[in-house]
Amino acid sequence: MADITAAEKSPANTAEGIVPFEPKIIGFLCWWCTYAASDMAGTSRLKYPPNVSIIRVMCSSRVDPSFVMRAFAEGADGVLIGGCHPGQCHYISGNYKTVARISLLKKMLSQFGVEDERLRLEWISAGEIHKYAKVVTDMTEKVRKLGPLNWRKNFEPK
Repeated sequence: MADITAAEKSPANTAEGIVPFEPKIIGFLCWWCTYAASDMAGTSRLKYPPNVSIIRVMCSSRVDPSFVMRAFAEGADGVLIGGCHPGQCHYISGNYKTVARISLLKKMLSQFGVEDERLRLEWISAGEIHKYAKVVTDMTEKVRKLGPLNWRKNFEPK
C-alpha cells in the first residue's frame, strides 16, 4: 500500500486527478440490533457513506480486543462496534461487558498512537435506522479528517 501524503488527502487536489482519502472502517455489528438497523437503513435507501465493511457478531460482547487490533493492523482506519442498548441485550449483560472491554482497549490503543475517534462504540436498536446512518456519516467524516492510520508503517523495521 502506497503512503498517502497530507497533500494527497486534501479535497482540493481532486482537480489535479489525485483521489482524496476515503477511510476504511470495519463495523462489528450485533446481529439482533445494530446489524438489523444497518440492513433496514440499506433497504430503506437512506443516504450514508459506504465506508463501513460489516462483520456480523451475535453480540457486541463477542468482539474480542484482538479483532479490533487485527482490523487496525490489516489496514482499517477506524472500527465501529454496534450493539443493543444497555438493558436490552439479547444475552442479558453482554453489552455491559463490552463497555468495560472497550474502555480498556481505547487506553491501550492510545499508547500505540491511535486516536480515540478511530474506535467507536454505539448502541443502536433495530428500529433506529436514521441513527445508524448518522453514526456512520459522523464517524466517516471524523476519520477522514484524521487521515489514514498507517499503523503498519509505525512498526516496520528501519
